Amino acid sequence: MTTTTRIATLTKAAAALRRGEISAGELLEQCLAAADALDDRVGVYLARFDDHARDRAARVDAKLAAGQPLASLDGIPLGIKDILASAHGSTTAQSLVLDPAWGAAAGDAEVVRRLERAGAIITGKTTTMEFAVGVPDPDKPFPIPRNAWDTRRWAGGSSSGSASGVATGMFLAAIGTDTAGSIRIPAAFNAITGLKPTFGRVPKSGVVPLGYTLDHVGPMARSAADCALLLSVIAGHDPADSYSATASVDDYLGALTGDLDGLTIGVDNLDRYANAGIDPAQPERFTAALDVLAAAGARIVPVDVPMYPEVVAVDVVVMLAEAHTYHRSALRDRWADYGQATRVILASGSAVSASDYLQAQRVRRIAAARMSELLGDVDLIATPTGHLGAPRLDAIDQLQPLNVLASLHTPYWNPLGNPTLALPIGLSADGVPLSMSISGKHFDEATVLRAGDAYQRRTTHHLAAPTIR
Repeated sequence: MTTTTRIATLTKAAAALRRGEISAGELLEQCLAAADALDDRVGVYLARFDDHARDRAARVDAKLAAGQPLASLDGIPLGIKDILASAHGSTTAQSLVLDPAWGAAAGDAEVVRRLERAGAIITGKTTTMEFAVGVPDPDKPFPIPRNAWDTRRWAGGSSSGSASGVATGMFLAAIGTDTAGSIRIPAAFNAITGLKPTFGRVPKSGVVPLGYTLDHVGPMARSAADCALLLSVIAGHDPADSYSATASVDDYLGALTGDLDGLTIGVDNLDRYANAGIDPAQPERFTAALDVLAAAGARIVPVDVPMYPEVVAVDVVVMLAEAHTYHRSALRDRWADYGQATRVILASGSAVSASDYLQAQRVRRIAAARMSELLGDVDLIATPTGHLGAPRLDAIDQLQPLNVLASLHTPYWNPLGNPTLALPIGLSADGVPLSMSISGKHFDEATVLRAGDAYQRRTTHHLAAPTIR
């Protein structure tokens, strides 16, 4: 081997493995060393599968030595959020409540099976918010996920360790889930790239549910190109998931042309909905990002996204109702085993009536139709992922956990189901990451990823390495 230099992105690592510039074992050991050095401070892992990972890496190196062709993810270290079942270890949803028999019965989530068939090396289960909702609870016996750029701050939820693990090099990519922003918020807070695919594009079988009609599974990595490669592996119909779509899977990597010629991008800065304030640096960072999209060939036009307050309310109402339905018996029998913030959120779902839920679904359909009309006029929509960077952990209120969503704009896209990519655009006034979101038509992840990739070919924010503090 000619070098053991750390390789930041999944796609570059896969190419380096094929050129013989690094071995799968070396790549894995770099990631394990980062976890050994940093995980006590960052809180990425709930469980590590070191022995399994080393065995998988050795098999990849044997293939390389024998001159055998590699699968698309052969040798790539990857973390999975601990609400996805894996036969390599228990699934806890970072909770004392989940019955271990659930994960044992599930075996592997369909997404995990697809990743391993493509050669990915699952390094372990990553931290989440309890049952993928809420905020960190220091009174429970689990790691507190901390921000890769400032450990006094939150990693974001709920795919917390998935994001900070990528940012700190503990693995090259991860899988998260997203019901109100749980891929995109931690991606934004940790300066990585996260994709919420179209609802139904990636199967949820073997995944602990939060909101059945809102949950999405998606990739988290350094770059849009990395997400494109991962999506090409995990996308596609699974009959075991009743919400799984039968739409054909596109050539996501082939769509990355490097330019945006012929595309029109509608822009809404959402400043009027930044209820918790706007970071002083955010408007300049967002405007600069739009200038890059224009330089790549896109036509930029202003738009107003339809029914923003109503759709955000729909996300909250539907999530609370569906989550409470799933947890109602356990809340009654094991109230104290839930974390404080989780109890507050899940129990509040009892206040959502059947008529509230049905009305929310009616509003949801109207909003989806209006968004479809808007996306008939433009190809993509760009907005801030949020107007503020990651909050300090000591500022989070366990009794009002949904306050962390103020000035974040991720919940809007879950009821609509449109594919949305969050990608870093630079640092806030106090030195933590900010992010932009690009959304597209249903099942048009290819164009969304094309835009993200074109932006990242012209910028380096997604390659910035945090200095842990």
